[in-house]
Amino acid sequence: MTRPAVFILLGPPGAGKGTQARMLTEAFGLVQLSTGDMLRAAVAAGTPAGLAARSVMEAGGLVSDEIVLGILKERMRQPDIRAGVILDGFPRTAAQAAALDDLLAENGQTVSAAIALEVDDEAMIDRVAGRFTCAACGEGYHDRHKQTARPGVCDKCGGTEFTRRADDNAETARERLSAYHAQTAPLIAHYDDLGVLERVDAMGSIAAVSQQLARIVSRVSA
Repeated sequence: MTRPAVFILLGPPGAGKGTQARMLTEAFGLVQLSTGDMLRAAVAAGTPAGLAARSVMEAGGLVSDEIVLGILKERMRQPDIRAGVILDGFPRTAAQAAALDDLLAENGQTVSAAIALEVDDEAMIDRVAGRFTCAACGEGYHDRHKQTARPGVCDKCGGTEFTRRADDNAETARERLSAYHAQTAPLIAHYDDLGVLERVDAMGSIAAVSQQLARIVSRVSA
């Protein structure tokens, strides 16, 4: 039996991971697995991992990697992931990457491709500082790089309410980039060693980056 492909998008805040992941799900039928969404769904469903997470959260603690992996394992058993998955927000550290490798190996799987979206730090600060999101459907926009076709109206759903993250400012963006380089960037070396790293120049337009990603997914999934 063919195992679902597993893709990971690596890149700093503002690199376009969320936008590109949504485009890939629409083009290839992949399922975007966000750790936050999976955690909330598991808690609501009362799964074993969800119950463990709930007890930690109610006590005011941080959900451990072990619990997150348990939730991911439960989610990977669902039938809707046959075409493959894109992991969103996981792994973030070398320890999480190693644990993910072990989890996939239990099911005879490996990471199909870890795609590094390569960008310039100062450009990322500019991107992050101008982001806003449709409150209704979650489509992302930017004050300069991706404006709505009609002012104040979401291109995707027609919604008229938008939100901005309080931490989407230049100072916080620099702090988040520093944390990324310290923790997450070493994953690039990990997946390079495994022979599954793909590099994409993410400084171009959304469409140009999307085309690069589509070629990778098509080749790896063939």
